[in-house]
Amino acid sequence: MKSRMCTVAELVAARWGDHRPGLWCEERVLTHHEMAAGAAARAALLADLLPPGAVPHVGVLLDNTEEFPLWLGAAALAGAAVAGINPTRRGAELARDIRHTECPVLVTERARLPLLAGLELPGVRVLVTDDDAYDTLLAPYAGAVPDPARAAPSDRMLLYFTSGSTGAPKAALCSQGRLAAAGYALVGQFGVRADDVHYVCMPMFHGNAVIADWAPALAAGAGVALRRRFSASGFLADVRRYRATYFTYVGRAVQYILATEPRPDDRDNPLRMGFGTEAGAVDAAAFERRFGVRLVEGYGSSEGGAAVQWAPGTPAGAVGPAGPGLVVLDPGTGLECPVAEFDAAGQLLNGDEAIGELVNQGPSPFEGYWRNPAAEAERRRGGAYWTGDLFYRDAEGYLYFAGRTDDRIRVDGENLAAAMIENIVARYEGAVAVAVYGVPDPVTGDQVMATVAGRFDPWSFAEFLRAQPDLGTKMAPRFVRVVQRMPVTATNKIERGRLRREGFRCADPVWWRPPGESAYRRLTRQDVEGPLACAKGPSSVRRQGLEPRTR
Repeated sequence: MKSRMCTVAELVAARWGDHRPGLWCEERVLTHHEMAAGAAARAALLADLLPPGAVPHVGVLLDNTEEFPLWLGAAALAGAAVAGINPTRRGAELARDIRHTECPVLVTERARLPLLAGLELPGVRVLVTDDDAYDTLLAPYAGAVPDPARAAPSDRMLLYFTSGSTGAPKAALCSQGRLAAAGYALVGQFGVRADDVHYVCMPMFHGNAVIADWAPALAAGAGVALRRRFSASGFLADVRRYRATYFTYVGRAVQYILATEPRPDDRDNPLRMGFGTEAGAVDAAAFERRFGVRLVEGYGSSEGGAAVQWAPGTPAGAVGPAGPGLVVLDPGTGLECPVAEFDAAGQLLNGDEAIGELVNQGPSPFEGYWRNPAAEAERRRGGAYWTGDLFYRDAEGYLYFAGRTDDRIRVDGENLAAAMIENIVARYEGAVAVAVYGVPDPVTGDQVMATVAGRFDPWSFAEFLRAQPDLGTKMAPRFVRVVQRMPVTATNKIERGRLRREGFRCADPVWWRPPGESAYRRLTRQDVEGPLACAKGPSSVRRQGLEPRTR
C-alpha cells in the first residue's frame, strides 16, 4: 500500500489489476481483480435499480458466499450502504428489519426465499443470486470499471443490527471512513500482510466478520476464505485447505472447536492468531496449547463507541489498559467506581463497588442508529458514550470485562457480575459451554443459575465449586440446567434472553442446591410447586435496574 486510502471504495478499486487469488469460497476461487470487477458490475446495476430519491440502501440476506463481499464492494463504489439481514429472524420481525432499514433492493439466495414468503415488503426488489435471471440481469454491466469517485468518507457503508436487553434490534451505522480506518488499524496492530489469508467463519451480516476480518484483509490486499456457516468440525480442515493465517471469533465458537476430538497433528496448521471476544482466559490458554495459536481478546462496543486493546503486560483475565477517556462509572450516581481489590487467590473483594459501566468520556467514533433517536440518546448521555457493558479497573489501570448491564445479578443485597461467575464455572472439566444469569428469588432479588452444555455430575460439580479459590460466597449457582447444546444466535452468542425467560421451568434437566445445603439434587415438580412457587417473573435486576450505590 503506497498511501493510506480514506474510503472502502478506494480499497476495492485498488485491487483492479491484481491477479493474485483473492477469495476462496467452497470450490470457487476469484482473483482480487475479479472481485473488483464483480463489485463494479453490481455497483452499476444497483445505480440503475435504485428508484429516484430512494434511500441508497441494499439489504443482504445471504450466507457467507462470494456474493456478500461482492455486494459490500458494490455498495461502497455506489456510495450506498449494506444492511446485513439476520436470517434467524422470522415473519413480522424479519419484515420489520427490512422495512426499518428502507432497503429498495434485497439480495438473497434460493435457500432463503422461504423466509420471505408472505411478508409485506412493499417497494422491495428481490434479487436471487443463484438464479439464472440474476446472471441475465448482471450481464450488461460486465465491462464496468471500479470508480471510487462517487464515495466519500462520511457516506454510510454499513447498517448492522445490534440487540439490547429490550425492544427491537437497532441498526448501528458505520461510514466508509470508519470502516477503512478500522481495517488499517487492525493491519497495523496485527501486522497483516498481502500474502495472508483471512478465514471468515463468522456470519457477514454481523459487524465482527466485516469490521474485524474482511476490512483488514481489504486494506492489506490479503486474501479471504469464506465458510458458508460456522462449523467447529470443519474449522481445522478449512484452515489447512485455504492456508489461513488469521480468523475472528465471537461467542462460544472457540468452545465448540475445543470440544472436537483432539488429534496429534492439531498444531500442524498455518494460523498465526485469532482475534475476538468472550473466549475467556481458560479457553484461550487451552486453544493455544492444543493448536499453537494465540487468541487475542479485544473489546469493542458493536456501535464503535469505545474500544479496549490488549497490550503487552496485560494481566491474565484483563482485556487491556484503559485508554484515554475510558472510565468505569456507577450508572446510578455517575461517579467513578473505586479500583478493584483482590485477595491472594485473585478473587475480587469489592465487586459491589468496583463494577460499573464502561464509559468513553473522550472523542467517540459512534455514528448513531438508523432512525432511532431514543436509542442514540441512551448511548450519548452527558457528553459521553455509555457502552452498556460492565467492567472493573485494577490499580494499574487495566480493565476487566464483567458482562452486560443486564447481566448483573443481585443476591442477598450484593451485586454480582455474571461474566465473572461464568469464567469460573467454565473451568469445570465436563463443560463445553457455560452461561450464567439471574433468576428470581422466591423472597427478593435473584439467585444464580447456570446452564452447562456437556457432561455434568452433581457430586463432582459441587466438589469443583468448593475447590475454586476465587468463587465468592454468593456466587455458587443455585440452579444448574444441563443441555446437549447451548442455544446460540446466528452470531454464536448465547441466547441469554431465552434462558432467563425459561429459568428453571424448562424441558431440560435442572439440578438445584436448596438453601442451607451444599449438594445438588434433581429439581422436581414438587420443588417448583412448593418452595419455589413464588419465584416468578423477571429478575430483580430487570425490574429495578441498576441501583445507585451510596458512598
